[in-house]
Amino acid sequence: MGKATGMMFPGQGSQTVGMLANLAAEHGAIGTTFAEASAALGDDLWALVQGGPAEDLDRTENTQPALLTASVALWRAWLAASGPMPAVAAGHSLGEYSALVAAEAMSLADAVVLVRERGRLMQDAVPAGKGAMAAILGLDAEQVEQCCRQAAEDGVVAPANYNAPGQVVIAGDAAAVERAIVACKGAGAKRAMALSVSVPSHCQLMTPAAERFAAQLESVAIGEPKFPIIQNLDAQASTDADGIRRRLLAQLHSPVRWTESVAAMGAQGVGLLVECGPGKVLCGLVKRINREIEAVGLGDAAGFAAALEKAREVSA
Repeated sequence: MGKATGMMFPGQGSQTVGMLANLAAEHGAIGTTFAEASAALGDDLWALVQGGPAEDLDRTENTQPALLTASVALWRAWLAASGPMPAVAAGHSLGEYSALVAAEAMSLADAVVLVRERGRLMQDAVPAGKGAMAAILGLDAEQVEQCCRQAAEDGVVAPANYNAPGQVVIAGDAAAVERAIVACKGAGAKRAMALSVSVPSHCQLMTPAAERFAAQLESVAIGEPKFPIIQNLDAQASTDADGIRRRLLAQLHSPVRWTESVAAMGAQGVGLLVECGPGKVLCGLVKRINREIEAVGLGDAAGFAAALEKAREVSA
């Protein structure tokens, strides 16, 4: 078909209690991956993922290692099933760490410990109730940016995720986000709604978390990825440890440029993107970004089998 395959790894919001249960019965790599991650953390991640409760799984410090492990488990199952190697990969926020583990730039044991601390620091950076995020649908990025500038006043509010054309998530101080919601509605947004999150990710309020996270990130060994990883900060790929670290650290308080990241993978000849994680959030975004790129998910048995077949066709 003359098109390359790319991999994409989801971020927070894709987790559900019971995820990967059916696939685990078919793919032994899933159970062994969760066992490895659980040993590194000293917690039974598989029990949390399968039994919940949801409020525990949804705590940022638990969500991040659980979702990373789920994505890496699916990646290992993909390799065990002779799935083709991607030409390039990207991850959405937390998913960037999953992508780096898949590319063997970082060990799973290091990564799960690292993202648990990342989650704790993010949660601690802003007192509960002081920060907020909102999804803005139906305005272009420049309109959302302008509304945020108008609404900021003496607070913080700015785009946090450029997810797709007409779909931007904003984050900041709760009062400033509320003002920005009103401004976006006034500018003609189809929808402008607060999100049920406890952490205002990817905005200036996360700068203290990044400052505290720097030492942990520096202590982890990072090697050259086996395939390029398009990073969220600037939709560029780093091949050296210093570049990867710098982008991971800045990612905490900078917007996720997902639209540009998908465009960058398309520019490298990708015609098929495989979502390596639970759910199909990123598949939905790809359809809004570039309809010439087909997107498929691995999160259930039928999807896994179909994605394998499609990727083999593309790489043939």
